[in-house]
Amino acid sequence: MGNRLSKITTRTGDDGSTGLGDGSRVPKDHPRVHAMGDVDELNSQLGVLLCEPLPPVMHAQLSAVQHRLFDLGGELCIPGHAMITGEHLATLDALIADYNAGLPPLKEFILPGGSRPAALAHVCRTVCRRAERSVVALGSRETINDLPRQYLNRLSDLLFVLARVLNRADGGKDVLWRRN
Repeated sequence: MGNRLSKITTRTGDDGSTGLGDGSRVPKDHPRVHAMGDVDELNSQLGVLLCEPLPPVMHAQLSAVQHRLFDLGGELCIPGHAMITGEHLATLDALIADYNAGLPPLKEFILPGGSRPAALAHVCRTVCRRAERSVVALGSRETINDLPRQYLNRLSDLLFVLARVLNRADGGKDVLWRRN
């Protein structure tokens, strides 16, 4: 694993560059830095969601996701390093299947909203999609592992399903899009 910061203000980034976990430096507008930042923002948004009253099992599951996102950020920070595994992806697939099993089928698009926790899950979902796009953009420029992109794709699906679950837990329903 890369160097840990012993002090926060180093001034090494004052020139517009930042250090990666392998010791190399890249411009702060590099696609790798965008991807790392978007994953970090997603993790922060999940932290906000975790401040809401959530079912204890869901809280524990999302806390575990935060740790995986930190791993994913580490993988992005160290070119050629792998931390996300097929097991992590399988865990998300199982969670999606479990939570989705209790939901009625969708017959219409839904709008982000309903209860506050559901709305925050939707915000996390949209930030997750942006992080996924950033990882895709990085992958079009450099060779990276497939699993981080797949993990983010699956996580956005889970967050969509959790928003629906959270609306029901709050006694509400999905906010349906009305055509015209």
